[in-house]
Amino acid sequence: MIIVMKPGSPSTEIERISKELRNWDITPEKTEGTHKVVIGLIGDTAEIDPRQIQNLSPFIEQVLRVKKPFKRASKEFRYGEPTDVVVPTPNGAVTFGQNYPLVVVAGPCSVENEEMIVETARRVKAAGAQFLRGGAYKPRTSPYAFQGHGESALLLLAKARSATGLGIITEVMDTADLEKVAEVADVVQIGARNMQNFSLLKKVGATGKPVLLKRGLSATIEDWLMSAEYILAAGNPNVILCERGIRTFDRQYTRNTLDISAIPVLRTLTHLPIMIDPSHATGFSEYVPTMAMASIAAGADSLMIEVHPNPAKALSDGPQSLTLEGFEQLMLELAPLGKFFGRWTQNNSATATLPKFAPRISSTAGV
Repeated sequence: MIIVMKPGSPSTEIERISKELRNWDITPEKTEGTHKVVIGLIGDTAEIDPRQIQNLSPFIEQVLRVKKPFKRASKEFRYGEPTDVVVPTPNGAVTFGQNYPLVVVAGPCSVENEEMIVETARRVKAAGAQFLRGGAYKPRTSPYAFQGHGESALLLLAKARSATGLGIITEVMDTADLEKVAEVADVVQIGARNMQNFSLLKKVGATGKPVLLKRGLSATIEDWLMSAEYILAAGNPNVILCERGIRTFDRQYTRNTLDISAIPVLRTLTHLPIMIDPSHATGFSEYVPTMAMASIAAGADSLMIEVHPNPAKALSDGPQSLTLEGFEQLMLELAPLGKFFGRWTQNNSATATLPKFAPRISSTAGV
């Protein structure tokens, strides 16, 4: 249930209403929108008549029930106001949100060594990325596959941030590693395989750090939003949803199926910002540019692109990784589309220029 206050309602009146509601064993959560204040009511409101609340104050404009099972994540909970997730980085604050420029996140699947991660960070920053992604801890289908370098890789990510000022996004797999990851990460990532690790979601929510929540391999949109609800319920409003492809019947030609329709669907359901990961979704670098463009056209707030200096020798996910040169060209090609949709600024612009008669990223790039 939510209470929509009239524009210009006195803060003293809002506090008085909140205090009264606490006596009803309900927890009020205030959200200040552009024009109105909304008070979300957390607790058992099933037996409460909205007219009881309406009679509390003449400054109450409307009382509405939130019918979705994901209460805090629902669009109604903020009365249609989108959430802006502001992330401080050494280069300044970056905002993920539907009314802000596209945020580009780039980097390798795994942190392999210092030279590789620092060089990649420098190049993707020069091309226009604002965040560096890189796995220190890697969940793998096979127990014999490379699992990441762990804590030593976190130190290398910290060095890359120091060298470039980029924000860092990296995954946490276990509650035991959360404190170490949170010390380095500006955004803590919950991977697809851990989307319904509810103990981990609660712990991550309690840190207060911005969280990137990837959609599970076979998760419905409601499953995904209910997982976001765990983080929000722990008191952390800074959640970014990441669509990274879902498993369908055809795995011969793409690794997963990118659900582009999730973007407009989520816009009707939730206030949270949306990222698209076309690298994991397609599994092949030659398809990444097209899916990145489609994501911008569909209204994505952010892109996560895998980039590696030498994809053929990558320790993980080489076939889906763009080369450094391929990423630089992609950013130049995304710029006109981003500007057309009003999602591109100078901060996104590459420092290089597209060579005359430059070919598009070839079908063999990164394979």
